[in-house]
Amino acid sequence: MNIIVDKNSKEPMYWQIFNQLKNKIIEGSIQDGAALPSERLMAEKLGVHRNTVIRAYGELKAEQLVTSKQGIGYRVSYGIDGGQGEKTSDYRGGISDCEGRDWESYSQKVRHRKERRKVRRNKGKEVNWDQMIKDEYRDMAEKFDSAFQKQGRDTKISMAVGIPPIIYDEEEIAGDIAYILKENGRKESYITPYQGDEECRRQIINYLRGKGIRAKMSQIQVMSETNQAFDFIMTATLKPGDKIIIEEPVSPDVYRLISLNDCEAITVPVDEEGIKCDNLGPLIEKHNPKYIYINSSYHDPTGVCLSIERKRKLLDISYKYRLPIIEDDSGSELNFFGDPEPTLKSMDRGNNVVYIYSFALSFIPGLSIAFIVAPEELAKSLRYLVSVRLMSLEWVAQKLIARCLSDGSYIRKTGEIRRRNRENFRAACPYLDRLAKYGLDYIKPRGGVYIWCTLPPGMDSREIVAEAERRGVSFIAGTVFYPDKKGGKDKIRINFSNEKKQMIVEGMKIFSSLIKEIAELSR
Repeated sequence: MNIIVDKNSKEPMYWQIFNQLKNKIIEGSIQDGAALPSERLMAEKLGVHRNTVIRAYGELKAEQLVTSKQGIGYRVSYGIDGGQGEKTSDYRGGISDCEGRDWESYSQKVRHRKERRKVRRNKGKEVNWDQMIKDEYRDMAEKFDSAFQKQGRDTKISMAVGIPPIIYDEEEIAGDIAYILKENGRKESYITPYQGDEECRRQIINYLRGKGIRAKMSQIQVMSETNQAFDFIMTATLKPGDKIIIEEPVSPDVYRLISLNDCEAITVPVDEEGIKCDNLGPLIEKHNPKYIYINSSYHDPTGVCLSIERKRKLLDISYKYRLPIIEDDSGSELNFFGDPEPTLKSMDRGNNVVYIYSFALSFIPGLSIAFIVAPEELAKSLRYLVSVRLMSLEWVAQKLIARCLSDGSYIRKTGEIRRRNRENFRAACPYLDRLAKYGLDYIKPRGGVYIWCTLPPGMDSREIVAEAERRGVSFIAGTVFYPDKKGGKDKIRINFSNEKKQMIVEGMKIFSSLIKEIAELSR
């Protein structure tokens, strides 16, 4: 089967494959009933992505030139009835076939039979949903959800997912919500302004003053969570093909969103002081990026904070090249020792930093609220995007966070979360320290929720994570934090934020035992 794909042609590759196969089927060089190569085999033969072949085969199915069945594959069905109905030869004997029957009843049966045939004949013309899905949205569950959502769901100890512990008293929260509904529950209150509830934004401004950030009401845009905030910023400001400098390793949500916006990520390594800044100038001149994206405080996955010196360098670079910075701050208050880390935004003497703050690691689990501090021009565009894409923002959640900021409970509870995280971190460290003799190393964070481990030589993080899960504890393999999946095979991210201290200890015992077993077997 000779199929030629011209990768320089303006005609989509899947359409080239489809047209050539269609012609061969119609002219008979591929006969009825013949099996087509599997999607994967055809993709390898042609040197294209499997999704390209899926789309080509899907077009053939849509035109009823092939059929497919799980376990069997694709077969040519041109000229074959394919089970679409019976031959239209029933009752062809005319009146003589109806002797002794009720003619009206017989005619009705014939009409019903014809209608059923029409339905069966049209059955193959249903919407081809598989072909409507863009390539970039295929296999997302396999790539990401299995790494995050599955982890911790089937194990008794979850040290994979980054969510805060349950600190807030259920009765107090229930009382707060009842008060909000009673005092603010007029019908018009449920439709919040597209920029966010006014009281919520006012409390956010007061809160930001404590972080050294001065902002006006017109600069605040409330969002549901960090990913939505980053996505809306890109939608409002970037074009397909634009580039963004990001850290590596990085949360997969970041490079996934960049890809889905048809943009390109330029990765820069991270060390214990954060993103390496010394040679960013030539990289900027070469790629002409539109943003630098930074997770500045207790970085996901390494747990490091961008040092003061690196923050100054980044800001100098931003001013020199007029290059904006997106700062993702997912909890600079979660420090273990000393004062909270200063943010890039608080050090910005211009207006170059777009600041995203999330309550995801420091509020009520599952109740996610984030906000953006942006120049007024950008904030106005974001407000318009919210009006187009969302009917309204979470009204109760905004009122609740405003109330907790106003009465000081958010600050107090954040202190409790910080102390609990510090205890869990200290409980985990001795087990990691004892593994140093086998070659394990890790970065000791000064706060946050993550420990970034380097496994002993020769160990594969994916295998370690799979075996740990079988033993009842979940972690995240380092490979998912690298856009090209080439890095992180010797890395594991440990999250210590959600479980109680005794569960952290039990989980680390399992992890420590597993590493020792494998290390001693390899000697």
